[in-house]
Amino acid sequence: MISQSTIEEIKNRMDIVEVVEDFVNLKKSGSSYKALSPFTSEKTPSFFVVPSKGIFKCFSSGKGGDAIKFVMEVDGLSYVEALRYLASKYGIEIAEEEQSDEALEAQNKRESLYIVLNFACDFFQDLLMNHPEGKSIGYSYFRERGISDNEIKEFRLGYSLDVWDHLHREALKKGFREEILEEAGLVIKKEDRTYDRFRGRVIFPIQNVTGKVIAFGARILTSDKKQPKYINSPETELYNKSKVLYGISQAKQSIRQEDNCYLVEGYTDVISMHQVGMKNVVASSGTALTEDQSKLIKRYSENVTVLFDADPAGLKASFRGIDILLECGLNVKAVTLPEGHDPDSYSKELGTTAFRHYITEKAQDFIRFKTSILIGEVNNDPVKKAGVIKDIVSSIARIGDAIKRSLYIKECSDLLEISESVLIVEQNKLLLEKNKQRRRAQFESQEAVEPPLLPIDDEQIETLDIGKIIANQERESVRLLLNYGNQVVQKEKEDQQLIDYFLLEAEEIQFTHPTYNRIMTHFREKAEKKELADITYFMSLDDEDIQKTVIELSAPRYEISEFWKSKYQILVPLEVNHLKDVAYTNILRLKFRVIQHLIEEEGEKLKNASKDEVDEILDEINEMKKTEVQIAEILGNVTVK
Repeated sequence: MISQSTIEEIKNRMDIVEVVEDFVNLKKSGSSYKALSPFTSEKTPSFFVVPSKGIFKCFSSGKGGDAIKFVMEVDGLSYVEALRYLASKYGIEIAEEEQSDEALEAQNKRESLYIVLNFACDFFQDLLMNHPEGKSIGYSYFRERGISDNEIKEFRLGYSLDVWDHLHREALKKGFREEILEEAGLVIKKEDRTYDRFRGRVIFPIQNVTGKVIAFGARILTSDKKQPKYINSPETELYNKSKVLYGISQAKQSIRQEDNCYLVEGYTDVISMHQVGMKNVVASSGTALTEDQSKLIKRYSENVTVLFDADPAGLKASFRGIDILLECGLNVKAVTLPEGHDPDSYSKELGTTAFRHYITEKAQDFIRFKTSILIGEVNNDPVKKAGVIKDIVSSIARIGDAIKRSLYIKECSDLLEISESVLIVEQNKLLLEKNKQRRRAQFESQEAVEPPLLPIDDEQIETLDIGKIIANQERESVRLLLNYGNQVVQKEKEDQQLIDYFLLEAEEIQFTHPTYNRIMTHFREKAEKKELADITYFMSLDDEDIQKTVIELSAPRYEISEFWKSKYQILVPLEVNHLKDVAYTNILRLKFRVIQHLIEEEGEKLKNASKDEVDEILDEINEMKKTEVQIAEILGNVTVK
C-alpha cells in the first residue's frame, strides 16, 4: 500500500496540464486549455483542463476530476496504478506502508497481473540475450532482420525456450501463484496438465500507453505447418486487443511532434521504421482496425498515413478499417509500397532518407487512393461501376466535416465521370440513415449524461416543478461558493469573504438536494474552523457524487478570447467583480423559491384541515405571502442594494 505521505507528495508535484498533454493535444483557451475528447468521437472540442483548479472536465462523456482521475480514466488504471504512474513520471520514490498477510492476499488483482507480466517480459529478454538457445535462434533472427540492440532493448524483445513448462516452473519458484499465471495468459491449464503458452518463439511484448506490459505476441521461427506463425495472449482484464496499438508507448511523443501517425500491420514493421528514425509509427498487429484504436491515435494527432503492401486482396480487406478512421474524424492518407515489399523490408532497402522521401512523395488522400484502386477493376462494366460508386460514397458519408465531404464529392465526380448531383443524392441517403441509427441508439441508451441544470428565468416559474427550481438555485449557490468562496466581497470594517457572507445571509436555509446539502455541510463545518472547503478538499472526499458535482460546477466551458475582446473592444462584465450583488440576488431567489414551496405545502394541508386548523394555516400562508411580495419587489429592482 502506498503511504499517505507519498500520495500527498504526488498530488503536490503533479501538474494537470503536463499529465494530460502526455495523452491529448491541448490548445490554450483563455485561462483554460481545450481539446477533442479522448473518451468519445467528436468534432468540436468539449474537453477542458483548468490548471488554476487542477481539474479536467469532458462535457461529451461527463467524466471529470484531477490528474489522478484522468490517468485512471484514459488508460483504464486503478487508483494505485495511476499513483505509481505519476510517481514514476515525477521521479518520486514510493514509500510502502506495511501490510498484514490478509491485506497482501487481497492485493489488487490487476496490480498482480502487471507484476507477473513484467516478470515474464524480463524473463524472456534474459533468455534472448544470455541463454545459448535464445542467442543462437532468437537473437540471431532479430539481427538478421536488421534489428539493433537499441531496438531490442527499447521494445523489450525476448525469446521463449522450446520447452513445455520453462516459464511455469520458474515463475512458481519466484512465488507467483498458478492462478495468476493463467489469468495473465502465460500458461494454459488442461485437465491435470499446465504448460507454457509461448514455446520456441521470439517474443514481442505489447505495452499500453504508459509503457506497462499487458500482453505478448510471439512468432515461430521453424516451418512447422501444424503451428500458427503468430500467437498472441488471450484477452485479459488488462488486455483488450481492440483497444491497443503496438508501439504506442514508444510513438506517442513523436506522433504529437510530427502531427502525423504512420499505421502499419506488423510488429517488425514498427520496429524497423522506428530504427530508421520514423518513430511516429504504430501497428494494428494484424487485427481489423477498430473505433477504439482510431480514438487512441486521435489523442495525439488527427493525421494518419496508412502504409499498404501491393497485394490487391489485402488492400480491399483494409478499406473497412480505414472507413473507421474517417468516421472518427481523422485525415487519412495512403501509401502503397512496391510489390514484394512491406515497411520492414523497404525501409531497410532504401535507408532513412530515401524511405522518408518515398512515403512523402507517394502519400495521397485516401478517397482518391481508394477510387483509383477500385475503378481500375471496373472494365466498363456498369454494374461493377455502380457498386464502386456506392462503396466510395459510403466512405465519404462517414466524414463528419460537411466541407470535406463536398470537396470529395466534387473530386470523385471528376474521377468517376458521373454527375455530382447523383453522388450527393446517394450520400444524403446514407447520411439520413446514419442519423436515424444514431437517434435510435441515443434513445435506447441508458447511459446518457444528464445535462447540467441551467439558470431559470422567473417567467418560467409557472411551467416548472418548484422542487426542481429550488434544486437549480441550490446548485447555483454551490457554484458561487466553489469558484469564489475566498473572494473578498465587503471591506467596510474588516474584509469579509464570500463564504462567510453567504453562510450568514442563508443561515436559516436547509438545502433540499442531498448532494448540494452535503456540500453545504462541508462548507459550514470548514468555515467554523476558519478554513475554506476548496476544490482540492472536495476531491479528497470519498464521495463520487460530490466529486462529480464539484467538477461540473468548477470547469468553465466557454470563455471569450482575448483576441475578440481587444479587436472589437467587447466589454464583458465579470462575475467576480460583482460578487456581493450576485450572491445577494442568489440568496434572495433561493429564499423566494423556498417560501413558494412552503406556501404550496400549506395549501395542501388546507385540503384535509379541520375547522380549528384552517385559520391558523391561513394566517401562516398570509405571512409567507407578505414575505414573498417583499422579496419579489427587491428582485424586481434594477440594482440590488
